[in-house]
Amino acid sequence: MDKQRIIQYQSTFDKIAHFINNDEGNEQVEVWFARELQDLLGYARWENFTVAVQRAVDSCKSQGVNVDDHFREVTKMVMLGSGSKREVNDYMLTRYACYLIAQNGDPKKEEIAFAQSYFAIQTRKTELIEERIKLLSRLETREKLRAAEKQLSRNIYERGVDDKGFARIRSKGDTALFGGHTTEDMKNRLGIKASRPLADFLPTLTIAAKNLATEMTNHNVEENDLNGETSITTEHVQNNLTVREMLGKRGIKPERLPAVEDIKKIERRVANEEKAIEKTVKKIPPKH
Repeated sequence: MDKQRIIQYQSTFDKIAHFINNDEGNEQVEVWFARELQDLLGYARWENFTVAVQRAVDSCKSQGVNVDDHFREVTKMVMLGSGSKREVNDYMLTRYACYLIAQNGDPKKEEIAFAQSYFAIQTRKTELIEERIKLLSRLETREKLRAAEKQLSRNIYERGVDDKGFARIRSKGDTALFGGHTTEDMKNRLGIKASRPLADFLPTLTIAAKNLATEMTNHNVEENDLNGETSITTEHVQNNLTVREMLGKRGIKPERLPAVEDIKKIERRVANEEKAIEKTVKKIPPKH
């Protein structure tokens, strides 16, 4: 998601924010209304969106958080095509409630991916939202690679290759992708401990490249019913060479890209930020 798109989304989400006074009248609480949020999150039908809201409510309960502090059922009048008005149900939502709704959405949808970071950050600084979106993208890409490698391990085990064989296949794939540099070479180049996975320190682009090659291997192993370490190694090496060639045409050499922050540190930081959201968000005043 480029910066211009982030700015556009931010402007749209900012416009539907409302402010209500707390009980003392000395502080304003920022809230959103579900029917306005529905469209921005890409839900065409209110009935489908209420399912997402209910999942968020359940998530709130499961964390031991008082639902009434963040979700309130309200009614509002809407204009009909005939010019008359009708009362409809709605929800008043805090930033934390909106965050939970976004977390229960599909992050493949751009608007959901934006909302997950927009509602997680207390400030409206575009740069911070942009940075968090990039971090979440890297986490998501890393998780896809884990899943693809797990599937490859299962596939080749069923075809007569043990764990040591899987390690050799994956290592030879790395050597092909990184222009002749082995996994160990790359760890040394990037200053990574031997015990840690290389992918935990790679930029999103390189993780995505490894994932694409692995997914191609999974597909062809299943599609062509490849068996044995030799044939599967040949397939995996060729797929990594193909991905490397594609990157090379755009002037990218994976082995020259620098290491980035340890993904485990990012996972912990994001988890801590998520725990802090509920504690820092201003709550909806109680009913009287």
